[in-house]
Amino acid sequence: MRALRLWQGVRMRQVSARADADQRARLVRMPAAWDDRAADALAQLVPGADAVNVASASATWLGAIASRARQAGQSDAIAACLLTLLQRRQAAPNEWVWRMGDAGGVPGFRLNVAGFYQPGAGYAALDFARAAGLATQACRLLAPGAERYEIGLTGLDDLLACAGLAYDSRAAREVAGCLAAVLRGAVEHGLEGDQRDLLATGAAWPAPPARCVLPGLAEAAAAARARVAGTPGPVPAAGVFAAGPADALLGVETGGIAPAFSPVRDQHLTRAALDRLAAAAMSPEAALAAVLAGDVPLPVAGLLSHEAMHRAVAAYLPVMPPVPAGLPSPDPAQALPADGGQRGGYEGLPARHGGLTRKVSVGGHRVFLRTAEYADGRLGEISLALPRESAAVRCLADCFAQAVSLGLQHGVTLDAFVEAFTLTRFGPAGTVEGDPEVERATSVLDYVFRALAAEYLGRVLPVPELAQAPAAPPAAAPLLPLDLPQAAARRGRLRLVA
Repeated sequence: MRALRLWQGVRMRQVSARADADQRARLVRMPAAWDDRAADALAQLVPGADAVNVASASATWLGAIASRARQAGQSDAIAACLLTLLQRRQAAPNEWVWRMGDAGGVPGFRLNVAGFYQPGAGYAALDFARAAGLATQACRLLAPGAERYEIGLTGLDDLLACAGLAYDSRAAREVAGCLAAVLRGAVEHGLEGDQRDLLATGAAWPAPPARCVLPGLAEAAAAARARVAGTPGPVPAAGVFAAGPADALLGVETGGIAPAFSPVRDQHLTRAALDRLAAAAMSPEAALAAVLAGDVPLPVAGLLSHEAMHRAVAAYLPVMPPVPAGLPSPDPAQALPADGGQRGGYEGLPARHGGLTRKVSVGGHRVFLRTAEYADGRLGEISLALPRESAAVRCLADCFAQAVSLGLQHGVTLDAFVEAFTLTRFGPAGTVEGDPEVERATSVLDYVFRALAAEYLGRVLPVPELAQAPAAPPAAAPLLPLDLPQAAARRGRLRLVA
């Protein structure tokens, strides 16, 4: 009941949400400041198929934590602290906690590192460490005999955007390393409790970065490591885990330590993109003008930057996701690139580059095709927009264009893409208006690679033959009963079924 009282005064709203597209919608009552993605997350986290009230749903696990804390002779104020973290969207429990172990899995919490950033005041590193300790204590109370826990950080790129830091910079990796050290130190100290080995020599993991652009964070990381006894007793707990509904409940746009691979979502700038522009004192209109002038006000992090961030954090956290897809497994002895430098077959685009723009109609559907070129005129990136299509189709087109761009920058030839995707057949298709070099296309992808072949390979591909509607059959005498047309008669005999 105390947990329910702590929700009083919070303005609520009620929305319809689904845990899955194939399931029935549920009414979800939650704070008015939370977005609709949080409603979908609650519909997935809270068991059952009836309406969800975040106040009563959270009271279940908060009450269990408070009760077990009293039984252990500890203060039950931990429940109120965890609720405050949830209301501020700084920390949220995973599915195991919401369902109290009924769905299996591992008890854990997600900590939104961006939620502890205070514009103009710096980073609340001590509050972040305290939240990690509270999450660890809660997991031990709910499942004291568990072999492992999941206390993970999320929303790193959101934090970097608020602080105005480029994801692929050394300063960003130093911030991530300090956060990882604070998390691990707080979690391991909480798991050790009072059972400290007097002969222990300290933590076995490396010292965190000695400097950090966020004031106080490097000092907090060093202090968190110094508190760890270094005994082999603590179970694996701190780390980066796969994004799930708890991340969506916290409102993060990118889970874990991943970057945002696009500044646009659903034809709008993402919150992280707007935060980066605000940190640079640039309006969206000024950013658009910079793009038209050839500048890149919102650079997009690549896979190599993600790999470098993965290495920077893996030195401090015992649990990490696999190396980003498409990259070789990193050699631990290999040093990090100083500033996101190029390696292997990757060739990034220059900050200022040329390109072309095509605005056409394929079968009556509008298509925008934009390209970016290297200094020698080679194609390095494409962008595909279908403004009149559904959100799902627009998203798929955007993701496909990003995949092709990554392939081009990692050595895949344009000829290979042209060979693979020309003559693909699906709607919309038909006459192409607005491009004199392409008359017809069997699909949007067919048009895209015909246009690219003409522009960058000097090849005008043969006009495709579109499927024609079947001609009307000639007039014939009316059929008598049990008569069959000639085409049907050739398929086999008529069988009479009783």
